[in-house]
Amino acid sequence: MIKYLFNRQIIYFVLILVYLNSCNGQVKTKSTDDLKNTTTIGTTKLVKSQGSYFSNNVHCSLKDKEGNLWFGTTGDGVYYYDGELFTQFTARDGLSNNSVYSILEDKVGNLWFGTGDGLYKFDGKEIVAVPLEITNSNNILTNNPNSKITVGAMMQSKDGRLWFGTSEGVYIYKDNLFSAFLNNEHIVNKNGLQLNSVERILEDKNGNIWFCSGMGGGEGVSRYDGKFITNYKPNGDVWVPYILEDKAGNIWFSGRTNGYFRYDGKTFTDFTENLPFSPIVEDTTGTICLKEKVDFGPILEDKTGHIWFTGKMSRFGGSGGIWRYDGKSCTNFTQDGLEDYQVWSMVEDKAGNIWIGTNNTGLYRFDGKTFTDFSEKASK
Repeated sequence: MIKYLFNRQIIYFVLILVYLNSCNGQVKTKSTDDLKNTTTIGTTKLVKSQGSYFSNNVHCSLKDKEGNLWFGTTGDGVYYYDGELFTQFTARDGLSNNSVYSILEDKVGNLWFGTGDGLYKFDGKEIVAVPLEITNSNNILTNNPNSKITVGAMMQSKDGRLWFGTSEGVYIYKDNLFSAFLNNEHIVNKNGLQLNSVERILEDKNGNIWFCSGMGGGEGVSRYDGKFITNYKPNGDVWVPYILEDKAGNIWFSGRTNGYFRYDGKTFTDFTENLPFSPIVEDTTGTICLKEKVDFGPILEDKTGHIWFTGKMSRFGGSGGIWRYDGKSCTNFTQDGLEDYQVWSMVEDKAGNIWIGTNNTGLYRFDGKTFTDFSEKASK
């Protein structure tokens, strides 16, 4: 059942025309019948329809090839933004789960959604499930309808293969077939890594594949060079939910509890001490201790090469919000209220604005000077 924003038919018709004319990206809706499969149509803000809670997040975001934005939430499905209006896709539109942890656009323009209950593909017309289940000893996928697999990470490598990080390990998708990555006798895995609960996958400029371990995985970061898997736990972090390769080839990691670090191809460097929310302090007795648990968030490189960081530690000096690193120093940007939220995702739009996804299914746009709230909030 559609939740109509306007009741008067003429206004609804105008909204449909605006949507169809502006949607030149992946949502190739041709008729009002197609639009009627969506939960909300033509809203100027990210309107929640599933009764989500303060703990729900705008967990992931993507700018597609046409410059349209996609936002995956943990409770309200997926939102598509064409630059003017939001359209929401939920279980009513083909997803079996409204918690979306990852979004990928492949080379031919399909959108892939990784959810708390499997994998889905959107070809611009319909959302369909792509069965992905655990493998048996013969590396054959079995179909267990009672199992639920969370797909937390997705990546398409240069050779066209799709990589999926799930609660049951890493899978590779090629020629419409899945294979378990670790079920390969040619891989040297001296640490016996399981690569469960991988939250990010990245292929660097040299062709190495990086896996970032999520909550429950406990394996830090791992690099696959085509034969060997090498494991790292820089700063002692075992939960590393974010990774970024910058234009210079440096790889940045966000450890969930111990901060940011940068890898130049040889050495890991702790970058957290350069930021004002460094959790490490020296107390009056000379003891080095944690100032407070800091929730370190995503990393983004903008068009100008600036690196953006996030972190929540508002109890000490209101240090929430986002930071921009210009190669020499960091500048903090925030506003009243934003520092109370943990940032879960960031994406830059084609105009250079930074979109920030937070808990409470919050969404903000930062134009370099002003934060604009684009979400309907739930009470704490």
